[in-house]
Amino acid sequence: MGWLDGKVALAVGGGSGIGRGVVEEFMREGASIGVLELNPDKCAELCELGPDVTVIQGDATSLEDNKRAVQKTVETFGRLDTLMTFVGIFDFYTPLSKIPEDKLKAAFDETFETNVGSYLLSAKAALPELKKSGGSIIFTVSTSGFYPGRGGILYVASKFAVRGMVIQLAHEVAPEVRVNGVAPGGTMSTDLRGLKSIGLNQRSLGNAPNREDDLRSRTPLRLAMRPKDHAGAYIYLASDRARGITGMIINSDGGIGVRG
Repeated sequence: MGWLDGKVALAVGGGSGIGRGVVEEFMREGASIGVLELNPDKCAELCELGPDVTVIQGDATSLEDNKRAVQKTVETFGRLDTLMTFVGIFDFYTPLSKIPEDKLKAAFDETFETNVGSYLLSAKAALPELKKSGGSIIFTVSTSGFYPGRGGILYVASKFAVRGMVIQLAHEVAPEVRVNGVAPGGTMSTDLRGLKSIGLNQRSLGNAPNREDDLRSRTPLRLAMRPKDHAGAYIYLASDRARGITGMIINSDGGIGVRG
């Protein structure tokens, strides 16, 4: 018996990194899952996971693509119990002083459209089906949504905004739908890309030099966490064991908050 037997989820941005790790672990726990993914190569890889996955190629910043993903998931598996969002873009710790004046608005718009706006669109598209099932939403927040220095001004601000979304949306949609979050710390094997507007789109956080040693040095538990290390938090929040929990965020970060 799995924790998610009979459950159906939709993972927006589930083609790599934490999202891909969660998709695979949801399947192991008995769930069927739809995945909205932009990259066609990642879509092809997801299709190899078998009949319990349906893949929708599309853009999470498009309401129509989010609606299409919800529709395809429900058509394939008959219902929707959980929406999870994993889409993100990083500013590689760029401080406000280093963002050129003529690029600031574009960088702001790019960050917030991706890291905040896409989550709102996914939730908007999924809520009608989640209300039918009495389901839940799980937003991916970040350590950056709790502590300074875990990104630059734009990324940190966007993740604090997602924290606010968890709390406010949980208030708005109760009692029909639960809304929670998971805040992962730094993670190996991520493909978190940089902002195009300030010339960082060819960089991937997962390719940073000495990343494993760097991650181990940051946390009291001395962990360089991998995508599947975070999956248990999502599984718990999506399961019936968490039916009394809403408006909460699980910090899956190796204990950064107790560094002292």
